[in-house]
Amino acid sequence: MKLENSFILFPGIGEKTEKKLWRNGIRHWDNLEDSTKYSDKIDKHREKAKKNLHVGNEAFFKDKLPNKSLWRSYRNFEENVCFFDIETTGLKPERNKTTTVSFYRNGESRTLIRGQDLKQEKLEQEFFESSLLVSFNGKRFDKPFLEKSFGINIENPHIDLMYLFQRLGYSGGLKKIEKDLGVERELEDIDGREAIKLWKRYKQHGNRGGFRQAC
Repeated sequence: MKLENSFILFPGIGEKTEKKLWRNGIRHWDNLEDSTKYSDKIDKHREKAKKNLHVGNEAFFKDKLPNKSLWRSYRNFEENVCFFDIETTGLKPERNKTTTVSFYRNGESRTLIRGQDLKQEKLEQEFFESSLLVSFNGKRFDKPFLEKSFGINIENPHIDLMYLFQRLGYSGGLKKIEKDLGVERELEDIDGREAIKLWKRYKQHGNRGGFRQAC
């Protein structure tokens, strides 16, 4: 699925109509020319969508697609899609701190660490270079925690996998869902509580190499 296969971003076309178009063999924006009923109504909207897709303006589609369907834009912008995750000393940004923020984009990973390179300008640069964000529970926790802690606004289009999995019938945390899907990690993972303990040991002993490896 790509954006060019989606019609719900056009005025007057909902999910039922979109499915009907697919069943009738109309599966691409250009195929709408074969359907006079819809072509005349949305021609200018289709051309505008084409122009924004050509210049890589993901924000345009964020405003046109329902949140639950934003995943459709992934394949169009995957080179600059950024997976991100944070670790903190607790759940309240008012009294707890962000210890690490990890990013994975275009085959490369990077972790910013508190006391070293975890700065407002570094975060803003990472998000600026990302066309689309992907997280697990990031809309409810990671994003607002960072915004409040560092005084930044994260306005990127954002796919939260937790809600996608819920709609597919999966429940629980990411590790449980991975097990349900048969996904195995190369390295043994740690939970949030263990991450806090690891951070405290790092602060006491300054084992930077070991901490980065764990991240």
